[in-house]
Amino acid sequence: MKNILIFYASYGGGHLNAAKSIYEFLQQHHSHYQIELIDCMKYVNKTVEKLTTVAYREAAKKAPWVWGRIYSESQKGPLAHISTRSNKIMAIKLLRLLREKQPDLIISTHPFSSQMCSYLKRKGKITAKIATIMTDFAPHDQWLVGSDFTDFFFVANDKMKNYLVHKGIEKRKVFVTGIPLSDKFLQTYDRKSILTSLNLQDEKPNILFFGGGEFGLGKSKIFEILDSLIQSSNDIQIIAIAGKNEKMKKKFEEIVEKNKVMNRVKVLSFTKQIPQLMSISDLVVTKPGGMTTTESLACGLPMLMINPIPGQEEENAEFLESKKVGIWIKKEDYITEILSNLLSDSHQLLEMKQNALRLGHPNSTKDICKILLSN
Repeated sequence: MKNILIFYASYGGGHLNAAKSIYEFLQQHHSHYQIELIDCMKYVNKTVEKLTTVAYREAAKKAPWVWGRIYSESQKGPLAHISTRSNKIMAIKLLRLLREKQPDLIISTHPFSSQMCSYLKRKGKITAKIATIMTDFAPHDQWLVGSDFTDFFFVANDKMKNYLVHKGIEKRKVFVTGIPLSDKFLQTYDRKSILTSLNLQDEKPNILFFGGGEFGLGKSKIFEILDSLIQSSNDIQIIAIAGKNEKMKKKFEEIVEKNKVMNRVKVLSFTKQIPQLMSISDLVVTKPGGMTTTESLACGLPMLMINPIPGQEEENAEFLESKKVGIWIKKEDYITEILSNLLSDSHQLLEMKQNALRLGHPNSTKDICKILLSN
């Protein structure tokens, strides 16, 4: 029996969602394998994991420029070396788990677990094949630490592959598959029943608005954007997702009530119905995180990108805008004007949809698993 370990770390939801997609696909189609999903940071040190995840969330929420600086500095220089050294130390703890599980294949959706496992492989402590799945649309060199001992790299686009090859990674190791995606986004849904459940009309365009969940707290710009979306046209319907942020949900509801648009704006908290909601949407307004972006592309949805966290999300926004699948809303931009122009320009909207479908990889999870299990 082949043993497979899937590692992630809880710094943002994208790493976990990507890992879950791989785990669920393997469980469904290859149940004869022993497959486990593990938070590598929580395993090696729960205290460090808790402190660092809280620090990440607070920086991303209250001082995004701080996170942007950390992201940039960890590419090279002192912070990069500190990160690498600390992961070597934590790798010793991880080794106990690896000796117990004896995996044949290790799949990693976070650079920390990739670094720890490649270090152990370099030291001859493990022999498992290592696969790194990069969960953004632009590369970062922390993913590449220990690359000589990593067997597979899965990336979102050709630009990333070219960068990895330029950095000296063998071309045969790098696969452009896209970021892993739940197969729920491949299913067909009954549009009419979804709209009926939300008390929305069938003939109006729908905008899916992600407020940013926990990272949206204190972001007055988020509330301004929702207000602007509402006022931009009486002919659009909006589904506003507040996630697990109850304060945001309450503020969204106040904005809806103030504008008296309860009939065409629906506010939802955390939901597992994103595939269904995307299936009825014409446009997504969101922070450009790796997973939401991946899901939007797979559904052929143009994006208006707001409030990217400095670092990987800004790089995602730049890439997506360059590919003409999204528009990055800057501080000085008027979203009302941009949205009105976009909705009135059917040619541009169609072009963005087509570009999104071309850039999307709806079968990414299946393709990744096929490559891994055939090698």
